[in-house]
Amino acid sequence: MPQLLEEIELETPALHFLYGPRQVGKTTLLKLLIGKLLQVVDNPRAIFYYRCDLLADYKELNSVLMEYLKIKRNEGLRISFIFLDEVTFPKEWYRAIIYMVDRGYLQNDIVVLTGSLSMYAKREVETFPGRRGRGRDYVLYPLSFREYVKVSRPDLYGKLEEIRDFSPKEIREKCLKLIPWREELNKLFETYLVTGGFPLAVKTYLENRSISREVKEAYLSAFLYDLAKLRRNEAIAKRVIKAIIEKLPSPVSLNSIAKEFEIRSHKTVFQYLDLFEKLFIAKNLYFMDPDKAVEVFYKERKIHLTDPFLYEVFSEWCHVQRPEESKMVESVVATHLARKFRVGYWRNRTEIDVVLPDLSLGFEVKWAGKTKIYPKSIGKIKNIVYLTKEEFSDEPLAVPTSVFLICLKL
Repeated sequence: MPQLLEEIELETPALHFLYGPRQVGKTTLLKLLIGKLLQVVDNPRAIFYYRCDLLADYKELNSVLMEYLKIKRNEGLRISFIFLDEVTFPKEWYRAIIYMVDRGYLQNDIVVLTGSLSMYAKREVETFPGRRGRGRDYVLYPLSFREYVKVSRPDLYGKLEEIRDFSPKEIREKCLKLIPWREELNKLFETYLVTGGFPLAVKTYLENRSISREVKEAYLSAFLYDLAKLRRNEAIAKRVIKAIIEKLPSPVSLNSIAKEFEIRSHKTVFQYLDLFEKLFIAKNLYFMDPDKAVEVFYKERKIHLTDPFLYEVFSEWCHVQRPEESKMVESVVATHLARKFRVGYWRNRTEIDVVLPDLSLGFEVKWAGKTKIYPKSIGKIKNIVYLTKEEFSDEPLAVPTSVFLICLKL
C-alpha cells in the first residue's frame, strides 16, 4: 500500500497531477484509491475511471468526459471523482481539460490525472494557472529501501526506527537500536541493489531470485516511447546515459561528456540531462559552496541514475559494465536523500559525497572495507556522517549504510 495513498487530498474542487516514472505503479495506486472511495460513496457512479491510451486527441477525450457528465446529471450527482489514467496519450490532451474547467463543468469535482513525467517535461502542466482549485502535484517514486523491506520482510519492518530531525545524535540513537539486525539488513540491501524499487522487478526477483529479460525490456520500451514522444534522439540519449554509468560517481563537466562521448555540443548534453531529470531517470548533484550553502552550477556535477534497477537496464542497453557495488551504494544514498532534501556535493583535497546544506549536514560513503575515518567539517557543513558497510563508531559518527537507509521514511 503506497504511502501516497493516504496523502492525496480529496477536497473539492481539485485538479491533481500524479507523476512518476514508467512502470512505477501509478495505475495500481489509482485503483487502490478507487477501492477506498467505493467504501464511502453513496453512488458508485460518482467515480469515473478511464484509460486514455486509446484516444487519438483532445476531441475524443472531450467526448468521453461529456458522456460521463451526462451520467452524472442523470444520477443527480453533485460531486464526482474523475480519474484519467495515462492522460498524456491523446494529442493536446490539456485542451479538453481546460475547456471543461473554464466552462465550470468540473467545479464540484476532484480530478486526478496521471502520466509519465513527460507531461512535466513538455511543460503541459503550466497551461493550468488558476484552474486547479485545491489541486496538488504528487510524485510516486520507486520503492525506497525502507519500503522494499516492508514488502520483502514485513516481520522485520515492525522493528524499524524513523529518523525525523536528522541531528547526529538522533541518527546515532536510531541506528544503534537496529545494530542487532545489521547482518539481515545488509543481505536485504544487497538484493535491493539488484532490484531497485520498481514493483515488477521486485516482485519477479522475490519470486524467482532473478529479473527476467521481459521485465527489463518492458521498462526500456517505455523509456524509448517517451523519448520518441518528446522527439529526442535515441542515439544521443544512449551516449549520455553511457556517460552517466561509466563516470559514476566522479564529478564531470558537460564539455568533457560531449568531447569523450562524441556529442556535438555541451548544450545538447545539458538538454538531455535536464530531460532525464524531468523523466525521473537521473539526478544531478551540483558542487555546493560550503560557506554560502548554495549550488555552483558552472562547476562539475555528479550524475546518478535514480534507482538501482535503472543501472541494470541501461548497462545492458549501452553495452557497458554495471557499476561496482561501492559506486552503486553512493548513488542510492544520494538519490534517497534527494527525495526529501536539497542535495549537492563538495570536493577539494577531500570530498563529501552528499551535502544537505539546509541541515548543515554531509554524508560520506565508506563502503569498500575498513577505511580511515576522521572528523571533518567544511564551512557551514558542521557535521559529517560516515556510512560504512559494517562499522559503527561515535566519534566521528559512522553507521552502517543499510541501517541508516532503513531509517529514512521518504
